[in-house]
Amino acid sequence: MKNKERSTSEYLALVVVGNRNEFMTIGEIKNALHERGFGILMAIAAMPLCLPIPVPPGYTTLFSIPLFIFSVQMILGMQAPWLPKWLTNKKIKRATIEKLVEKASPWLRKIENHMQPRITYISVRTWERIIGIFSFVFSLSISLPLPLTNFPPGWGILIMSLGLLGKDGLTILIGMIVGTIGVGITMIILVLLWMGMSMPSFY
Repeated sequence: MKNKERSTSEYLALVVVGNRNEFMTIGEIKNALHERGFGILMAIAAMPLCLPIPVPPGYTTLFSIPLFIFSVQMILGMQAPWLPKWLTNKKIKRATIEKLVEKASPWLRKIENHMQPRITYISVRTWERIIGIFSFVFSLSISLPLPLTNFPPGWGILIMSLGLLGKDGLTILIGMIVGTIGVGITMIILVLLWMGMSMPSFY
């Protein structure tokens, strides 16, 4: 990136380095990244949904809940992210977070290297509301228990979040397209499943 502000990948690395405990709570992660607002929190919540790495059962669900909550808050125009206490107290193994950041960082840096401030005539707050609407729809698609359908919507949210952090409207639009394609794939699979269940059996 061309400005002097730390990139998202650098912030995420600092979170891991700055906490040497065996477990981290979601609240600790949120507080460490709070200064960058919704964008960084949406990005880190989307990462487990984007990377084909083994994680303990329930982790993708655990991270999809903040996506729903943050999406609604962005649509409503809230100034700062908020999470319920029961979710902020949830513990995650530091090694799992470290693995996620390690695997995601090369991809994040590739995207960040191509970002620059574009379409800046649309305010950050307006972009947040638009991203909130798309993220809410993408999160609905992610929540469906269909194999591998969470990757494109997850990447859509991640790319939009990086674009928001870099004030790059073009990157945000690319994220919207990627996520929308993912939702379309999910809808096609649902229609095919419905048609399969609706077909009469002659045996």
